[in-house]
Amino acid sequence: MTPVSSHASHGRSTLRTVQVLGGGHAGSSAHVRSLAAGLVARGVRVTVCAPVEAEHAYDFTGTGADHARVPRSGDPASVAALRAACADADLVHAHGLHAAVRAALALGGRSVPLVVTWHDRAHADGARGRVLRLLERRVARAAAVVLGTTSDLVDRARHRGARDARLAPVALPGVRVRPRDEPDRAKARAELGATGRPLLLTVGSLEAHRGYDVLLDAARAWRLRDPAPLVAVAGEGALRGELQRRIEDEELPVRLLGRRDDVAELLAAADVVLLPSRWESRSVLAQEALHARVPLVASAVGGIPELVGDAAELVPYGDAHALAGAVVRLLDDPVRQEELRGKGAQQAAGWPTEDETVAQVLSVYDELTKPWALV
Repeated sequence: MTPVSSHASHGRSTLRTVQVLGGGHAGSSAHVRSLAAGLVARGVRVTVCAPVEAEHAYDFTGTGADHARVPRSGDPASVAALRAACADADLVHAHGLHAAVRAALALGGRSVPLVVTWHDRAHADGARGRVLRLLERRVARAAAVVLGTTSDLVDRARHRGARDARLAPVALPGVRVRPRDEPDRAKARAELGATGRPLLLTVGSLEAHRGYDVLLDAARAWRLRDPAPLVAVAGEGALRGELQRRIEDEELPVRLLGRRDDVAELLAAADVVLLPSRWESRSVLAQEALHARVPLVASAVGGIPELVGDAAELVPYGDAHALAGAVVRLLDDPVRQEELRGKGAQQAAGWPTEDETVAQVLSVYDELTKPWALV
């Protein structure tokens, strides 16, 4: 029997929702695919508005949802395309700041509830930072409900003027934990040049807010150890040239791996995962590390303390000495490593499932689309 949404039980036709994505960020795109699948299974009609590249990568139509091809935010046609896609929507749900700005413009004051999920926050300084804050205020005030994936994002939305801001942690869909098969692990480590030495791993775009400058500062201390740990950085970005020059000039034990599609295998090979960022919300890397039972050393910023609890070593952002010291102590303490593996698995078991995430979002939809909510 096909599940029926509670919207239908109010004597109205099946609920039609429009999910709006911006540039197809990996975390929000994976969440939208998971959400679309769960909503369709519950009898909700779903249209995903996203660039065609995101549809190719995440196959939203494979969940039973419709896909409306909407250009990226820089394209002048994007708002018009969104307006057409939202013409008969009961509710619009935008994921991310730029998607929410375009959704608010597309709705143009219509009495259609707008839900906005803040998965992360933009990083910018100076004039661009001021523009971003203005956009955040506009989005916060336009939304019927802002869902923040961490408590500090909820606080940020309230500070920006949100009428209703709520905590809504999202599940990490499709977690693939690779067993620690020793032959495969040894092969992966050999390919990276980490045979007979500790392997430290971080994953993320090569951008300023990731804290890789601090990581390289810390690596200067690790190179004095015997054997010196190897830091493997999986990711690509604008800072690659600058970072590579530092690595070569200072003879640091760091390898830039570029963009990789084998993160699960890299995690299985790693001794410690590093997250030196200036800010993170529900970091995908932190979640993958704890699921994979790999000890994590991370900056105590944003949503990280709330996410990991006592299942990781947390250090102040920007303190290379603290980062280096935490890693050295962990490498020298096998008992602490095993303790963190156990705590990590326990912490991960308490995170929301995909089904729980969908149920929470659907309860918000039902609340906003009840007859009295639309008066």
